Amino acid sequence: MTTTHKHTNSLIHASSPYLLQHAHNPVNWLEWNEETLLKAKNEDKMILVSIGYSACHWCHVMEHESFENEEVAELMNKNFICIKVDREERPDIDQIYMDAVQLLTGRGGWPLNCFALPDGRPLHGGTYFPIEQWKKTLQSIADFYQDRKVEAFEYAAELTNGINKLDQIIPAENSAIKLATIETAVENWSKNFDLIYGGYNWAPKFPMPNNWQFYLQYYQFSKNELLLEAVTQTLNGMANGGIFDQIEGGFARYSTDVYWKAPHFEKMLYDNGQLMGLYAQAFQLTKNPLYKNIIYKTHQFLQHELTHENGLFYSALDADSEGIEGKYYIWTRQELVEYLGENEPLFSLYYSVDAYGNWEHGASILYKTRTIEELEKITGKSSIEIEAIIEKCNAILVAERNKKTKPGLDDKVITSWNALMISGYCEAYKAMNDKTFFYAAQKALDSILENLWLNNQLFRIYKNGKISIHGFAEDYACLNKALIDFYQISFDEKYLQKANELMELSISYFYSAEKKLFYFKSNTDTALIARKLDLTDDVIPSANSIFGHCLQALSYYFSNDNYGNMVNEMLNLVQQKFAKNTSSYTNWMQLSLNKIQGVKQIVMIGNDAENYMQQLQQQYYPNTLFAIAKQHTNLPLLKDKMPIDGKTAIYVCNDKTCGLPGYSLEDL
Repeated sequence: MTTTHKHTNSLIHASSPYLLQHAHNPVNWLEWNEETLLKAKNEDKMILVSIGYSACHWCHVMEHESFENEEVAELMNKNFICIKVDREERPDIDQIYMDAVQLLTGRGGWPLNCFALPDGRPLHGGTYFPIEQWKKTLQSIADFYQDRKVEAFEYAAELTNGINKLDQIIPAENSAIKLATIETAVENWSKNFDLIYGGYNWAPKFPMPNNWQFYLQYYQFSKNELLLEAVTQTLNGMANGGIFDQIEGGFARYSTDVYWKAPHFEKMLYDNGQLMGLYAQAFQLTKNPLYKNIIYKTHQFLQHELTHENGLFYSALDADSEGIEGKYYIWTRQELVEYLGENEPLFSLYYSVDAYGNWEHGASILYKTRTIEELEKITGKSSIEIEAIIEKCNAILVAERNKKTKPGLDDKVITSWNALMISGYCEAYKAMNDKTFFYAAQKALDSILENLWLNNQLFRIYKNGKISIHGFAEDYACLNKALIDFYQISFDEKYLQKANELMELSISYFYSAEKKLFYFKSNTDTALIARKLDLTDDVIPSANSIFGHCLQALSYYFSNDNYGNMVNEMLNLVQQKFAKNTSSYTNWMQLSLNKIQGVKQIVMIGNDAENYMQQLQQQYYPNTLFAIAKQHTNLPLLKDKMPIDGKTAIYVCNDKTCGLPGYSLEDL
């Protein structure tokens, strides 16, 4: 069946699912490339850069209201070179124009719409514009550029200068990395904990997995029970909330309220990868069966919805289906009665559904507000009976849900997001000792090495068997970490050697000897109006902080003092920022804790080494590196280690000093 469209623009040739969504707009959208930028200069037209991603609800709203409107499109086409950018493909472009909009308006988000001079320097912008405001903005910006061009160039120069200044860093006067710096930052920031519902005491609530990984690690050292309570309340709240798909698993991007109840329903790979790792670490420490269940249900979701046949992972599921946000995930009471029959009252109690609905238009989001123990008292049924009924009902609803129109799939593969998922699987394998997770990590990692790393160049995007876009620092850093993480469960040295090779490439492409940090964009790629550094830990930790962790690990495995010195210099630059916005530097603070407390290396050699290591790794050991000497090796950490009298020897090294070997886990 062929669908005819009144309009088709040049995005019809794009590979990005987000760009393809706009291929039949009446707007003459173009992709970001040198040809498009030259067109803007030759025609002396301002550029309109419109940035979003395929799973973005408000991007869909603005498209429907404005970009599908012929009157609006006429205004845009007449006055601007209109460029559509997928922020997931081109985070380098997104960074620059997001900085511009945040400087202009004090806030950011997507859709991101920025007006720029023909040379790309930004002049004005914002996020979502209602249609009437958008039309007025288009006309006023066009008039401003036409009538006051000199002023426009002066203002754009000032704004671009402001963007570049955002990355200026003054080194700390005292370069020593102190525990007091972290203590003060945590003490002040802990006032923001929501100890009732978890997360921080505001909405919207983003999972921010790296924040809670840091608090978990800091708890292990400080034994500050407040931190453990904050972490467990957060993990419990998310696990029981609507942000987690209670039927089929998988986390949505964030909750719009303080209860983790009502999400924006898009599901992103990077969230699920990092959250799998966080729940695995929390399970290692607490042995809470809820966390184990979350890990397995997240894996189930990934395998069913986001896994390519070659083991790589797709990017996201849309928030919307049939033009309605969350339609795929919500239920009315009438539907539940029809599908579940006599089990509906118990099911509705369990998932907080009432006759009026707990969300919009009489519909309900499934989330848990009662414990099994409370339901036992209310219903008179045993926990075993209740759990069996819920499991049966879930299976029925999965079948009914599969009859619905599914949310759109963003089927591009992103290297950095896949690497985060691989690291999450490595943590799950350690916690569970289940080869299911091992094989998922291995298949994806080998597929990246085979398909996306070619001729000393890492690529960012894989789609329909084709690769595109040179990798950014985020891609190199996340893959480096995934290689190191997978080595620590496979103990196959080829992955560690690959990590070291990739680090040398990363330094050559991204590292600034002057700034002592890594740029986000490679020195081999076409420059933009600013070369950003990517310092702050957001929903994905910064490329620089991830590189710091990798440099630290590789410095021990390969006895590379230069790597260790680079870490010290990086921490010296950022540690002064810990107290100002603690949640934006938690991956850095984990790196600092490693430095302060010392990194331990546990090395085993002998017939029982793998068995001992599997037992050991089911416990929570932050700031620890693991290694097994399977054969003769020149790896500096392993080359002088040997079994004694046929026993399996266990060496514990603190920084680069190893003690005498033990011969059992009790010795360890």
